[in-house]
Amino acid sequence: MTEKATSRYFNRELSWLFFNTRVLEEAQNPAVPLLERVRFLSISASNLDEFYMVRVAGVRTQILANMTTPSADGLTPEQQISKIGRRAGKIVKRQGECWSQLVEELANEKIYIRKMSELDEVSREAVKSRYEENVLPLLSPLAVDPAHPFPFLPNLGFGMALSMNVEGRDEPMYGLIIIPSYVDRFMVVPDSGKGQSYVLIEDVLETFAQDLFPDFAIKSSGLFRITRDSDMTVDEEAEDLVRHFEFLLKKRRRGRVIRLETGTGIANDLRAFLIDSFECWDEDIQDENNMLGLSDVSEIISSQKPELLFPSFTARFPERIREFDGNCFAAIAAKDIVVHHPYEEFDVVIQFLEQAAADPNVVAIKQTLYRTSDDSPIVAALINAAENGKIVTALVELKARFDEATNMRWARDLERAGVHVVYGFVGYKTHAKVSLVLRREDDTLRSYAHLGTGNYHAQNAKIYTDLALFTADPEMGEDVGKLFNYVTSYSRPRGLNKLVIAPMGLRDALYEHIDAEIAFVKAGKPGGIWAKMNALVDADMIEKLYEASAAGVEIDLIVRGICCLRPGVPGLSENIRVKSIVGRFLEHSRIICFGNGAVMPHDNAKVFVSSADWMPRNLDRRVETLIPIEDPTVHGQVLDQVMVANLIDTANSWQLEPKGKYTRVSAEADKEPFSAHGYFMRNPSLSGRGQALNNDAPLPLETLFAERLREKK
Repeated sequence: MTEKATSRYFNRELSWLFFNTRVLEEAQNPAVPLLERVRFLSISASNLDEFYMVRVAGVRTQILANMTTPSADGLTPEQQISKIGRRAGKIVKRQGECWSQLVEELANEKIYIRKMSELDEVSREAVKSRYEENVLPLLSPLAVDPAHPFPFLPNLGFGMALSMNVEGRDEPMYGLIIIPSYVDRFMVVPDSGKGQSYVLIEDVLETFAQDLFPDFAIKSSGLFRITRDSDMTVDEEAEDLVRHFEFLLKKRRRGRVIRLETGTGIANDLRAFLIDSFECWDEDIQDENNMLGLSDVSEIISSQKPELLFPSFTARFPERIREFDGNCFAAIAAKDIVVHHPYEEFDVVIQFLEQAAADPNVVAIKQTLYRTSDDSPIVAALINAAENGKIVTALVELKARFDEATNMRWARDLERAGVHVVYGFVGYKTHAKVSLVLRREDDTLRSYAHLGTGNYHAQNAKIYTDLALFTADPEMGEDVGKLFNYVTSYSRPRGLNKLVIAPMGLRDALYEHIDAEIAFVKAGKPGGIWAKMNALVDADMIEKLYEASAAGVEIDLIVRGICCLRPGVPGLSENIRVKSIVGRFLEHSRIICFGNGAVMPHDNAKVFVSSADWMPRNLDRRVETLIPIEDPTVHGQVLDQVMVANLIDTANSWQLEPKGKYTRVSAEADKEPFSAHGYFMRNPSLSGRGQALNNDAPLPLETLFAERLREKK
């Protein structure tokens, strides 16, 4: 490991683990409602599962291939896996402690997680009856010997191993009870008048395990759970991409075990039996878990106790569109609109496409689909459009991780309806989120485009913060058309007017804007960069930001997850500040702002939204978009409202320190914490609020941010 590397960059994998620690912190945050804390614990556990499936599996593959090339921060794969194991172990321990604390607090609210031994006779018999009716028929108890080989367990397989004595045999026999994934982890206990009570399915199985092996004496038992390598490598020469992905999905199901979790206190012989059976001698073995599979705790979250959940709020529908009697095309033709999810309804996107499908003047619809829901209204609208005789083109990205099977199913449904389905490029993903509607108006074709930072996923849009631009700008429409031609015909777009597209020009465009800010500082003018993204990993981009900082450019970054840049290091990054926001909603929008010779926020600043994080894959190996925001109202909304609110947030923010520690931001003693999420739930957006509200009214944010600038000076 080189001293230069470690002093300039944080390790990507460790940075992600620190992000997941911030998620776990919300599960331990007394300011968060109790059942929402349970949800955060579930999210942190699910996140860690996916981290092992993909990232740890990738590092393990490098080790198996005897690769010793260090990452940008100077760590070899062996060094990374060692540090990952230690950090992940700390997270698992904290998750267990958090669950124990939550169980106590839930009991105070009359939500009980009980042991079978704690139940009275009536409740115990009721649980036994439910078990025998709903669970027992699904179980297949297995004795493992040469005639009964160890079975295959899918990814996240969960079960109980047993060591059993059998008459006439000196050595113990091992048995297995595999718990089906579709069996509820928390079984409801009839407990009239005493609140809500649950018992864990594994506790029920342990209680009645002897009934499954009546001819054996159970000596000991222990729980286990496995995580398999779920990464997929696409063959760039695959002739049939759909069939290739069907093969890869089957292969992924049988990926090697890269993590084995066992319950606390498991007997040594059972532990050794599991390690040998799963052939995971060199993998991560976690054996101090007081509860496995904490992602399942979300099962106990219900609406029966609304006081233990975040207060409900109703997303707004843009008033601008209501003023045009719900006609999306008329509203967009009048002026650009940015929709801010989840504070504004995703229904407006659905309505836009449904109107396009039904409008006799619409002749063509083009759509990218990266992730979408199982019952996607977007897909339904595209099918309806094709059946109505429109020319419909859908770019379905098969390489959307863990949504491959869903996307293949949608692709087949679309094809059956007559939609022209393409799958993008074999070598890299199409990550851009774009719709294009071509409508005949006055003997000419007019284009209406939707360009977003998030996916066309109605459920995600309720919890992900994203921005979506609707525009009828003819130059932007022409550029979007060239984007679709690129992914359908490999024709590289030439002569783009406004849109910037990766992998051809996004990196260079960002460099040019950063260089412009450096030039402003050298000319004696202010230089500033504000950027919001999910991950900052790309070493060359980080070096460019270091260069700008050294020149005197003031840089404020809001990076939700992984950040490999070290801020605040004298002589390197003293003009760079990095914060992360983790709260009620998942920050997902990507926004980039350049001062353009003035102190931000300023009307002359250059503002963009994007589908791309600043990672090598997004800048060099994906189809991504960088979208200029030019309409004055929309510009003000994104810069003065969204970015300012995120920068001054003190309720959900963490500051990244030069040595890698994240410190929770706290409000001044005499001030209420300011929550960006709370602000947007209460206040309508600038571009969507219509004429009924005074667009010239000053926003409270302006005053708040002015105070922040004065304090900084």
